[in-house]
Amino acid sequence: MIDKSLVENILNEALSTGGDFAEIFVENKVGDSFYLVDGKIEQAISGKDFGIGIRIFKDLFSVYAYTNDMSKENLIKVAQKASKAIRGTKKDIIINLIKQEVENKHKIILSPGSILKDDKILVMKEAYNAAKEYDECISQVRINYSDSTQNILVANSEGTWAEDTRVRSRLGIESIASDMNDMQTGSYRPGATKGFEFFKEIDIKSYAKEASRIAKTMLGAKYAPSGKMPVIIENEFGGVIFHEACGHGLEATSVAKGLSIFAGKIGEQVASSVVSAVDDGTLSHEWGSSNIDDEGTPTRRNLLIENGILKGYMVDKLNGRRMGVESTGSARRESYKYAPTSRMTNTFILNGTSSLDDMLSNIENGIYAKYMGGGSVNPSTGDFNFSIMEGYLIKDGKITEPVRGATLIGNGPEVLHKIDMVGDNLAHGQGMCGSVSGSIPANVGQPRIKIRDIVIGGR
Repeated sequence: MIDKSLVENILNEALSTGGDFAEIFVENKVGDSFYLVDGKIEQAISGKDFGIGIRIFKDLFSVYAYTNDMSKENLIKVAQKASKAIRGTKKDIIINLIKQEVENKHKIILSPGSILKDDKILVMKEAYNAAKEYDECISQVRINYSDSTQNILVANSEGTWAEDTRVRSRLGIESIASDMNDMQTGSYRPGATKGFEFFKEIDIKSYAKEASRIAKTMLGAKYAPSGKMPVIIENEFGGVIFHEACGHGLEATSVAKGLSIFAGKIGEQVASSVVSAVDDGTLSHEWGSSNIDDEGTPTRRNLLIENGILKGYMVDKLNGRRMGVESTGSARRESYKYAPTSRMTNTFILNGTSSLDDMLSNIENGIYAKYMGGGSVNPSTGDFNFSIMEGYLIKDGKITEPVRGATLIGNGPEVLHKIDMVGDNLAHGQGMCGSVSGSIPANVGQPRIKIRDIVIGGR
């Protein structure tokens, strides 16, 4: 992607004013994105993103610059400009770049770039037809297809030279059910670190029908009651609550600056004893996985919470300096236009032993959240508000009628202590996570969990 001698020159120029660490990140990304509404392609985008980011550290100070002009003269100039933000005396740093052998855990069978656009559109139409034909109440179906191939190179003054290729594919299905009085939406958005083979492996029609089933079910539902009550949250995308309300607080991005409620609590009980959670960027072909992070460090499985005890954080190089710890392979960024920082990859609660019947047995009045929707969280406090896309009343130990308009309102650390049962049906959902280093693919996941009590917003 770039000549080794040029990389060495760039790094030396970046260190010319006294920096103690320099890094370059080279990205070459291509991809397709199609948007289909009412059976017709409304938008088709084929894009290429190419550029280089240059970062310099001096102690705990950092500077970042980027460019998409690959000429030698410009790259040297950008490195020199960035280095002017560093004030000090040039240090004798010998740069010896050694290429890392990176194990590829995510082998691709069908490269998206080798697939005709017509074949990609056929995938969308298969999903559209299955969703639209599910029931006459389905008034509109929206399908989004996306694939991307990202080649990266990370080199730094510590001698790292690491390359990786990330291929991701995703299908978004959104069904809208309507009648004379109401309109409801259901969605499903499967994705993976795979090529076009992903669309041949999954049951597209099943996902499409599920999106329509959710919309139809909610169309006839009455409004949810409000108040504090027990809640059972299903697996898969139900893990979005842990991701948003707790996961971000375990990233060194906030921990290192003392902005997280979990800062300084390693070894303390931060959750119920039935809760254990990890972040694992090594999982084969999962949506948030990669062979190396965006600083060239191999990804790994990071134990965050074990039996309720806080065991670790997700750490990048700069925040690792602030905390006096090593990187955990958790540095991520949307593209070369962003400096990396600690981010989640595939974050999930581990399996427990409780069955659904166990959870239901002692609930007189509660809510069963089959599918979660979106929400918001204040990462400094953990206060959150999440919508339930498909929910049901629980009456006398049984799941009964569907309800709509329910929201879960609470505080992440408090909810962790109120999880009193964890199921054994771990599954993952796919999403896009936004933070200071941009929007990145991330898995959320959990088995079914029961929360002793939480505030339900409804009517």
